[in-house]
This record gives sequence, structure tokens and C-alpha cells, in this order.
Amino acid sequence: MRPLLIAALVAYHAALLGIGVWASRRNRSGADFFLGGRGLGPWVGALAASAASSSAWTLLGVSGAAFQYGLGAVWLFPGCVGGFALNWFLVGPRLRRASRESGAVTLVEFLAQGQGPRAGRRFTVSAALVVLLSLAVYVAAQFQAVGKTFHAAFGLDFRLAVLLGGGVVLFYTMSGGFWAVTVTDLVQGLVMAAAAALVPICALAAAGGPGELLGRLRAVDPVLLDPFRGMAPAAALGMVLGLLGIGLGYPGQPHVVDKYMALRDAAALRRARVIAMAWAVVIYGGMLVTGWCGRVLAASLEDPETVLFRVTAQVFPAVMAGVVVAAVLSAIMSTVDSQLLVCSATLAHDLRGAHGGNVGVRGSRAAVLGIALAAIVAALYVRETLFNTVLFAWSALGAAFGPLLLVRLWRGPVRPGFALAALWSGFLLSVAWYFTDALKSRLYELLPAFSVALALAWLGARPPPR
Repeated sequence: MRPLLIAALVAYHAALLGIGVWASRRNRSGADFFLGGRGLGPWVGALAASAASSSAWTLLGVSGAAFQYGLGAVWLFPGCVGGFALNWFLVGPRLRRASRESGAVTLVEFLAQGQGPRAGRRFTVSAALVVLLSLAVYVAAQFQAVGKTFHAAFGLDFRLAVLLGGGVVLFYTMSGGFWAVTVTDLVQGLVMAAAAALVPICALAAAGGPGELLGRLRAVDPVLLDPFRGMAPAAALGMVLGLLGIGLGYPGQPHVVDKYMALRDAAALRRARVIAMAWAVVIYGGMLVTGWCGRVLAASLEDPETVLFRVTAQVFPAVMAGVVVAAVLSAIMSTVDSQLLVCSATLAHDLRGAHGGNVGVRGSRAAVLGIALAAIVAALYVRETLFNTVLFAWSALGAAFGPLLLVRLWRGPVRPGFALAALWSGFLLSVAWYFTDALKSRLYELLPAFSVALALAWLGARPPPR
């Protein structure tokens, strides 16, 4: 059976390479390479944005949290789905319209507009540092996750697996740019949704249905049925606010919001958000159910984040393992390709001070190549413990850019000094909070960092003239 699975995955990756070759013919300018000529349709836009925001954490982390904490993980659902709603119903429509009117190609460029040449340059350099610092470790960790997945599933040498997986993502991102990233994300988003729909349905049936599942969870540990995990009121409030607060990070992710800037018109956005919201419900709801079922079907696991693989092995034929591996790889690759493209745009467009999409495609591809090679080297040689800190990227980006974007869209440009203060306070406070155990154990770092940055941005906003 293993040769069949390997053949299926080879065919899958060959299809991704083919998409890269096809997309390379559609790039004639930097605007094409980074935003696809602002011609994204609803299905591609919806699934590209959704998959870009959902790394392997979405499949492995959410199901693992449900396995470990039972109903205490249920707050992830409104937190994450609420973040989708915030972006698609509030941020997306305004950002698509405003970026099209201003001609901005990247989130950084959009936020820097209206600050003047010198102040805009200072903001751009600062924002670029935040983007590159936040995403560099994230991309390297995702390459490392590709290697681990191939190694665990097929026994492939870890370093060879990193090189192969990284090489595939590098090729189609570098050759096809935004079009390759979004079309492959469409495919990868569909694979993720298929796994997230099929696995929990069959797992729930194997567990005996909803009523039987709850009874068996109670027999394992009654605390698993407590949404507050038996915590004291203050600790429970911090836990709930932290999980709900994950949604605040969505507007500040450059590799997600650029998809709204690329949608072709308002009608495409309205259709896309229906698709995206349905996708989010399937993914996050499915992974929670999978984790809960896993707690009664595979009671003992050294690593809770392997519950998806264990449940699949118990309720499906062996060939289904290939679909799940493909889904996990899709979650990883759909995030990495978008992040590589954002890093490339930061170097080749923002830091060059280009405007109006006049950056050459060759320079953009060279930037993708350099960043990807550096990330692959880091994935191969940096100690694994470094990558335990990768989650700081979500909160750091969310706190640095989210408040500025919200204020920019609703109140107008933020004065230069306040913009820099909001950017750096959001980033630095998020990182400092994350690495301070006494603070992190009480409240998710995004909430205080986001609040401080939002207050500074709001104070510095210049309301548009009536």
C-alpha cells in the first residue's frame, strides 16, 4: 500500500509544479506577481485566504487541544470562526476598495500611504523588519514540519524530505507568484476540507454517536465535559478571553489580507465570504470533533497532536492515510507559499520604495529564492527548541498590523509618530509577553498587545474631511 500512497503524493506534487509553470505565463509585472492583476474570483479568493491563514496548527493543533482539554477547547471555534467573520465582513470590503483606489500592492504600502516621503520610508523599514522577523522563523518551522511529516509517514530521511518539500513550494511560488500560490491554495484548501469533513463523521460513528461520545468522555474524566476545565473563575476568564482573542490576529496577517486586495470586484468578495465561512465551520468544527472522538478511540497518546493520524488509522482503510498526510502537507504548504510571497513583496517592493506595481518579476523571484533557501537551511540546522516559539508570529503580526489597519480603514491615516509607536508597541509587547511565563500563563499575549497598539493608533488617527 505504501508505494500507492507515495505515487499519489508524487502525482499531487507534480500537479502543484504544473500549476507553477502555467501561472508563470501570466506574470508581466510586479503587480501581477504579487496580486494577480487584482483579478481573483470568489472560489480561488475564498480558499486561498482561508488556507493561507491555516497552517498545520489548524489540523493538528486544534484536534490535539480537543483531545487534551475536551470541551475546554470549544472556545477555539468562536475565536477562529469569529476571526474569519471579522476579516470577510468588515476588513475585506473596505480594504479591497481602498487599496484599489490607492494602488497599494502590499499591506505595508497601504499603511504607509499618507505619511509623507520620509515618515513613510521610516514606517516601511520598520514594518518590513516586523514582517521578516515574524515570518522567517514561521516559514522555517513549516519546512521542518514538511520534513517530519514525510519522515513519519514514509520513513524518508528528514533532511531529504525538507529539501523535497521546500523545493516544491519554492518552485511553484518563484515561478508562478501570486497566481500559483492562490490556485494551489485552492487545491490545498479543498483537500483540507475533505479530510476535515470525512474524518470526524466516521470517527463519531465509530464512537457510537454524540450521546455515546459524551458518556464515554465523562467516563474517561468528567472534567473533559467542563468548558471551563475546572478552573477558578479568574483563570477560566483568562482562558476564554485568550481563545476568543485569537480572532483579533486575523486582520494583521499580511499573507491573508492581500487576498482581499486581489479580489476582482465587490460581487466576488460577497460570494467568497460565504465560501470561506463555510470552510471555516467545517475545518474547525471537524477538528474539534476529531479530537473529542480520539480521546475515547485512542485514549493514550504521548503527543496529543498526533490524534488525527491515530483516528484515521483506526476508522479508515490504510489508503485514507495518504489523504490525511496530503491534507497536513496542504495546510503547511498553503501557509508557507503565501508567507514566502509576502516576504518577497516586502524585500522587492516595499523596501525598494516602488509604487504602482512597477517592480520587475525577476527581482521578485530572486527575493523568493533567497528567503526560501535561508528558511530551508534554518529548518535543517537550527535546534528544534527554537521552533517551539513559532506561535509568536501570529500574535506579533496581529498586534503590530491589525490595529493600524482597522484604524486606517475606519478613521483614516495615522500620524507618523503614532503609527510607529503602534507598530512597535504591538510587536514588542506581544513578543515580551510571550516569553514571560508569569504573564503568558494568565492571558494570551495578543490581547494586551493589541489593546495598547489600538489605543495608540486611534489617538493618532486623522479623521477624513467631511
